[in-house]
Parts: sequence; C-alpha cells; structure tokens
Amino acid sequence: MAAPTSKTPAYWYDGSAVPAPVRMLSRVYAAAVRLRGGLYRLGLLRRRRAPVPVIVVGNITVGGTGKTPLTIALVERLRAAGFTPGVASRGYGRQDERTPRWVEPGTAPAEGGDEPVLIARRTGAKVRVDRDRLAAARALAQAGCDVVICDDGLQHYRLHRDLEIEVIDGQRRYGNGQLLPAGPLREPVARAQRCDFHVVNGGQAAFGEWPMRLLTRQAVPLVGGKPRDLALFAGHRVHAVAGIGYPPRFFDMLRGLGIGVVPHAFADHHAYKAEDLAFGSELPVLMTEKDAVKCAPFAADWQFSIPVSAELPEAFWIALTERVQGLRR
Repeated sequence: MAAPTSKTPAYWYDGSAVPAPVRMLSRVYAAAVRLRGGLYRLGLLRRRRAPVPVIVVGNITVGGTGKTPLTIALVERLRAAGFTPGVASRGYGRQDERTPRWVEPGTAPAEGGDEPVLIARRTGAKVRVDRDRLAAARALAQAGCDVVICDDGLQHYRLHRDLEIEVIDGQRRYGNGQLLPAGPLREPVARAQRCDFHVVNGGQAAFGEWPMRLLTRQAVPLVGGKPRDLALFAGHRVHAVAGIGYPPRFFDMLRGLGIGVVPHAFADHHAYKAEDLAFGSELPVLMTEKDAVKCAPFAADWQFSIPVSAELPEAFWIALTERVQGLRR
C-alpha cells in the first residue's frame, strides 16, 4: 500500500470555485507576502552577498517542477566551462534540519536529505545543507567553489542572488493563478517575471521561455548488475513508485515508452520502509532516482532506479555561461 500523499486541491487546477474560507486565508497569506517583500525593498530586512556568484533554481508554485535535474545539469555544464560549482540546499526531510552538514555520495538520505544526496552522487560536487542558505553559500566558497547553485530557495531572500532561474511545470503552469491556500502560488505571478531565465519542463514553452525535457534511457538495478535498456520493459506491466512533488509526471513518462504502469504515489520526501514496496506481486518495480537513494538499503533484485537527465537548447547554455562568466569578472 502506498503512503498517503499530500492531496492537491482540485480547484487549484480544474477551474472549480474556491471555498470562501480558503479565499479568506489566501488574502491573509497575500498580505504576509506583501509585508515581507516590502521589508526587503525598504532595507529593513537585509540581503547579504556570498563571496561568489549565486544562482538560484526555484519556482513560485508548490510541488515539483524538475528543479533537481536542472541543478545537476547546471553543475555539469558549469564544470565543463571551467567553473568549480557547489550546491546549497536546505535538505528538506532530513532528520535534523537545524544542523548544517556536508553531503557526500555515501551520506545517508535521512541525514543529508534525498535530493542533496542524489546531487552529490550524480555530480561529485560539494554539497552543503543548511536552513540558512547564506551560511551554506559562504561555506561552499570557503571550500573552493567559485559559483554556488541553490537547489530551491527562490523565496529565501536573505541570500542575495546574481541569477534566478524559474522552473515551470509545462502542463500545470500556475494553476488558477491564486496564492496559497486558494491556489498553488507561493508568490504572485509578477514575482516570476523578475527571474532571469524561465525554464519550462514539458508542455509548450512560450515566448521568452526555454523548453526542458527530462530524458531517460536506462533502468539501473538497485542490487548490482548492469543497467538495462528501458525499452525492454515496453509491453510489460510494472509497479511504478514515485515520492516526488508531482508523481503523475513519472507515471506518464513510463506510459509514453509503452510500459504498463501500476502506479504507487507516495508523499514527497517519503521515508521508505521495505513493506512500502510489498505490492503482493513480483512485477518489476521502477522508481525515480530520488526514491531509489532511500530504498537501496532494503532493495530486491527486481527493483530499478530510473535516472533522468535535463535536456535544454544549446543556446540556453551559451546564454547562461556568458552571464556567469560576466559575474565572475
């Protein structure tokens, strides 16, 4: 049985009416957002600079949009361009979020957070988790990084950022355009317009936006063995496991490859136990890479991780690299 997922209210995306009490709460939230923004604009709350350029990858909506795959791609591209990038993250879901720490490929997800551990394993870059992203950026600079990438943190205004990359779900976009809890927005849409780059994950990119596709070709066994071509699962039924911000994206990706999906959606950052994957039949189990880092300690032979890679137009990488090189100068 899948763990309960955090239900997204239907009215966020289907055009139905928002209940009156929820609209009232949304107005209170909107007032708090305006107050906080005003305090920063007036200088009563201060932004602090890190010693090196900071790139924030984030979104103004609740839920997953593909920030982590883009962060991994940024690390790889900037490294290829001669930079030494590091990654700052809060490490949401780890056991002690109040304690800063370095995350390495061998760090347990419960200690470092699932996404930071995944980034460390995929890139080998220095990864620092800290609720205070300014402190994380300073630690990365002291460790030799010459550019810091924040995985999430668009609303963490205390840290001055030199570039902001908004990641948009190309299918759901901004939903009904309303602020929490009446809609999926953490901040008004006008806030997103101030970002330097707008990356659209799936769907149709509009003028001024950069399209991103998440590509996958292999299924990697959780218990040793060689990766398999994902096309081998076409025409077969599998259990599909996703504990991410928007599980249907993973299920639809597999269906698009001709795979028969038995979906199992878990809450984002779910802490898995072996019994969570006891589905009553020994069909292959395909899961996101983010889930796999937490399931590896009790994995079985028929369970596979499905890594994804972010693909964007080469013009995007040229424009981004030029901006970062200008900041370094």
